[in-house]
Amino acid sequence: MKYNLSEMMCLDIYLSSLTEEEYDKISNQIKPSKTKVMPLLSWDIFNQFYFQTIEKLKIKRDIKMVKSFAEKSKWKNEIDTIFKNQDFEALIITDVEQKILWVNDGFTQMTGYSKTFALNKKPYFLQGIHTSTNTKKRFRNRLNDLKPFTEIITNYRKDNTPYECEVKIIPMYSENVTHFLAIEKQVV
Repeated sequence: MKYNLSEMMCLDIYLSSLTEEEYDKISNQIKPSKTKVMPLLSWDIFNQFYFQTIEKLKIKRDIKMVKSFAEKSKWKNEIDTIFKNQDFEALIITDVEQKILWVNDGFTQMTGYSKTFALNKKPYFLQGIHTSTNTKKRFRNRLNDLKPFTEIITNYRKDNTPYECEVKIIPMYSENVTHFLAIEKQVV
């Protein structure tokens, strides 16, 4: 052969593509390498980078959607400041009556509920038997104050499994408060 097979990159891929007859013809030319065999690690590096990039793009897309709402509604809130150093899984935008207008894909991943199911509902559908009555009252009172706040609440997924959720509520305003932005993440 023109090239020494033992020095070929990706020899295993090449050999696996051969028929038995082709392999038998060249097998006597394959000599064991004197170097220590190491597993191919670059796939893991690529996968890690790829999935991190996908997550960053999803976050950028979510923030872009919030900015789009901000532009349409003429919010005076500084969106970039809201999301600076902000870790989140789910985003929810409601009107002042707390009817859901938009949720991100992270909402579906965290709760199991589809976007279409959530639209025009109030977030109360996420609460259940172990959701604290005191926490619900605090939520209502703090929403009425029209100031940003953070609470931890027990919510329920579509399959009825409970989870602790940190919810950061930010009133969005033009001249007056017109919407609420909920930034949520599961607390472990």
